[in-house]
Amino acid sequence: MPSCKCLSLVAIALVICALVGAGEGRVPFACDPNNGLTRGFKFCRTLLPIHVRVQDLIGRLTLPEKIRLVVNNAIEVPRLGIQGYEWWSEALHGVSDVGPGTKFGGAFPGATSFPQVVSDEARAMYNGGVAGLTYWSPNVNIFRDPRWGRGQETPGEDPVLAGKYAVSYVRGLQGDGAGNRLKVAACCKHYTAYDVDNWKGIDRFHFNAKVSKQDLEDTYNAPFKSCVLEGKVASVMCSYNQVNGKPTCADPDLLRNTIRGQWHLNGYIVSDCDSVATFYDTQHYTKTPEEAAAVAIKAGLDLDCGPFLALHTDGAIKQGLITENDLNLALANIITVQMRLGMFDGAAQPYGNLGPRDVCTQAHQELALEAARQGIVLLKNKGNALPLSPQHQHIVGVIGPNSDATVTMIGNYAGVACGYTTPLQGIARYVKTAHHVGCRNVACHANDLFGKAEVVARHTDSIVLVMGLDQSIEAEFKDRVGLLLPGHQQELVSRVAKAAKGPVILVIMSGGPVDVTFAKNDPKISAILWVGYPGQAGGTAIADAIFGTINPGGRLPNTWYPQDYVEKLPMTNMDMRSNPVSGYPGRTYRFYKGPVVFPFGYGLSYTRFTHTLAIAPKQVSVPLTSLDALRNTTFSSKAMKVSHANCDALEVGFHVDVKNVGLMDGSETVLIFSKPPTGKWNSVKQLVGFNKVHVPSGSKLRVKVGVNVCNDFSIVDEFGVRRIPIGKHELYIGDIKHSISVQIKDGKEELED
Repeated sequence: MPSCKCLSLVAIALVICALVGAGEGRVPFACDPNNGLTRGFKFCRTLLPIHVRVQDLIGRLTLPEKIRLVVNNAIEVPRLGIQGYEWWSEALHGVSDVGPGTKFGGAFPGATSFPQVVSDEARAMYNGGVAGLTYWSPNVNIFRDPRWGRGQETPGEDPVLAGKYAVSYVRGLQGDGAGNRLKVAACCKHYTAYDVDNWKGIDRFHFNAKVSKQDLEDTYNAPFKSCVLEGKVASVMCSYNQVNGKPTCADPDLLRNTIRGQWHLNGYIVSDCDSVATFYDTQHYTKTPEEAAAVAIKAGLDLDCGPFLALHTDGAIKQGLITENDLNLALANIITVQMRLGMFDGAAQPYGNLGPRDVCTQAHQELALEAARQGIVLLKNKGNALPLSPQHQHIVGVIGPNSDATVTMIGNYAGVACGYTTPLQGIARYVKTAHHVGCRNVACHANDLFGKAEVVARHTDSIVLVMGLDQSIEAEFKDRVGLLLPGHQQELVSRVAKAAKGPVILVIMSGGPVDVTFAKNDPKISAILWVGYPGQAGGTAIADAIFGTINPGGRLPNTWYPQDYVEKLPMTNMDMRSNPVSGYPGRTYRFYKGPVVFPFGYGLSYTRFTHTLAIAPKQVSVPLTSLDALRNTTFSSKAMKVSHANCDALEVGFHVDVKNVGLMDGSETVLIFSKPPTGKWNSVKQLVGFNKVHVPSGSKLRVKVGVNVCNDFSIVDEFGVRRIPIGKHELYIGDIKHSISVQIKDGKEELED
């Protein structure tokens, strides 16, 4: 069922190519100039405002036609010259054929497999008649629990990181939005508090996520808010689960009041596939299917992935549960997106020159390689064992169930890649290799092949072990039970390391965190690399990192916990904050303070960087929206409501000098954390920004870091209200700690505890 996939890294900026090539024409979706029937229709007149064209079209549709247009496989309307349309396409890390809206073959045998999305290829395939323009990606859910099978699709555990990723992703896919137009329509999913697939028999179709107002505002909804308000996404998908007893696709507070009301979504709200049927058939939320259809539409749902609304909306209208006008409002939202995409512009299609020559281009494949390179995280490098020198390696042993992986590298929600370079192939481009899988697959149920792997270790100069997970271990419908390497993998690593005569490099290929404490502490294991699911060029990127062609600069988007963290912690507890009384440990780096294998944001380099503050304000004054706001507001523990602050131009600039004092060029990701003054709120350090810069050896680069007071210095109280604590805040920029005092403008001290 729809979702999207995340790059397994902290290389967040989304890069979209804009190559121009010769496209292949397709019969226009609507308003074909060769169709004399459509020439007089107002909805085909491109010079008219879109809302006028939309209302004209809706006014021409019959009720049965309207009902069959609010489902993913929308019918054709021949009498109006409109073709059928499949809304469901996926593009988590390249155009995918998971959804029925996209087909590979003929002139489009594959597409570039990115850890990110490319809009040119989607448009080119649409022009070729084999893809849609509405892609249900990205997945911006918080990776709250390390066992979540779909965590691999997301940007990680931090809401600020997820929000910034969402904005970059959506802008890259949709284009610059000039004239309210869309290149491709993105969709942020799955809204909200969705992160249990199937854990010990508890599945997403039955799960009721019990979430506090504080956690909903502070964590779960935050990426979606950024996606809509800053990214201007064209769609949001509601999830299968319930939140506090209500199915998300039936909750007007979540949909109509929040997404469309507070955040002003300019687009459509779509259900996850069959989730309307799910809250009727499985969750028994309504007594009749007609009530379910009515509840969903009145809550703000515009499009149903699945046939439920097509089957039961007519009955809901006849029973007076909803009106035809309710249906018209939903139709207006989805047709507006199609018009913004140019689907009703006849032959004058935007980007109509894109075609087969623009898919799997050399430039796109080089971009996929660069993304894979930037996503590699160096976790251990004992005695600077890496990079290896190819000249000093007569033969390198390559061992492990993922050592010659292809499809594994592109993760889930993938399409057909342009081609693959496996880790073995990548390493073989540098040196001679001796290869053995060690385990027949990642499940590694037996150790009968370990002896041959040990022989390889004894007769080679160094060893690269490519271990980890794949979709048989972590996937949609499948959450992990624990965090250790599957089966006998750990035994294989330890035995090979013991037998090896040279450096041993452990490469972990996985979407979620793995407890590799044994390898971290094993003196025979020289280095550890985490590569995520690196895409079609993963093998090249891995080899480039091992042999020093590139300097790894990725950072972990998730905390890597020890196995005992999850042993007594049910996935179903949605609380983010720790509870010392009950012993609940808390979730993510913001709220969990126990031992970790590797912390959030961790990542080594082959060089060393230092940070110096060049310009750093020590105080900032927050103006109120009005004097009435000062008189009428209430203050809680000396924290003012963000809604009472004038947040315009409250950006505080810091200048940081980043110096590369090592011997190798490299990229440094400057992470910026803030910590509020001591108060009754949970005084935790949280990420507020990041900036990745490439610094040559011996050079210094000045980086400007902007911190927004309302966004970055605010906290959320137990009632879900965002407030700015007054007083001294701590900023952590790289390895620097800096204090800044936040006050109300003009020194107002009328605060109440």
